[in-house]
Amino acid sequence: MRRGQHGWGRGPEKAEQHYLVQPRYLAGGGDLRHVTEFLRAAGWKDRSKTGGPLVFDSPDKGVRLGYDPFVRPGGWTVSGRATVTQEAWHATLSREVPAEIVAGLTDALTRPRPSQAPNVWAPLLHHGWETVRGKHLTARSPDGNAFVRYHQTGPGEAVWWASVRSEQNRVWDAVFTPTTPMHLVQSFAAALASPEAVMRPHGHVPRGTQIRAMAMSVLPSQLRAWQQARIAAARAAAWALNSPSTRRPRTTALPHAAAGRVRARR
Repeated sequence: MRRGQHGWGRGPEKAEQHYLVQPRYLAGGGDLRHVTEFLRAAGWKDRSKTGGPLVFDSPDKGVRLGYDPFVRPGGWTVSGRATVTQEAWHATLSREVPAEIVAGLTDALTRPRPSQAPNVWAPLLHHGWETVRGKHLTARSPDGNAFVRYHQTGPGEAVWWASVRSEQNRVWDAVFTPTTPMHLVQSFAAALASPEAVMRPHGHVPRGTQIRAMAMSVLPSQLRAWQQARIAAARAAAWALNSPSTRRPRTTALPHAAAGRVRARR
């Protein structure tokens, strides 16, 4: 009998039932490790205390990420300290924001800032979201359940706001101060608008008539391989960010400037 067959070692793997869920923004919070293990592999320091909220600091200590499930409403906070070229900024994301969408923001923190001017609306329009210009400039998903809004109440008083609803109930919100680097908001918007399904294990698919879930069998070795591929991507991102040859261009565009680039539809 060969090693690995029944009776030797762990024996054959047993497939586990998972589901591919769409739209991704209604898939529930998911596995926090999708965010935290990527940051850990990218060199972020885990400052969490046993039994307490999660706290991670970037390698240069310029950004802090937290996740607190013990308070209400709880959820994610991401804060950047002020620098010579960047004002302090802050983002809050509800607990039900899918980890894959949170990662749109947090993964971007591990990469060099892009050289091209960011445009928050571009990935939304690319995936068929429709813009509506009213009191505030808004992009709405094709199914009407999600929107991104540049919410301006007065001079110097503006936020980027994303919100998702399901069957008349609010599911989650994400709010970014106007000083948040726009390439981060754009990366978040791209993850939000992506039509790609996200995976959830059996028993972790939210209920709702607007949620589509396709069952599939997954081997534990497949899950490990996907996780390791993501870890490898984090290490590559960290190397690129810290490479002496990496250029980090200064971004001068302001959020309201990008908001004005969109041609609204009525």
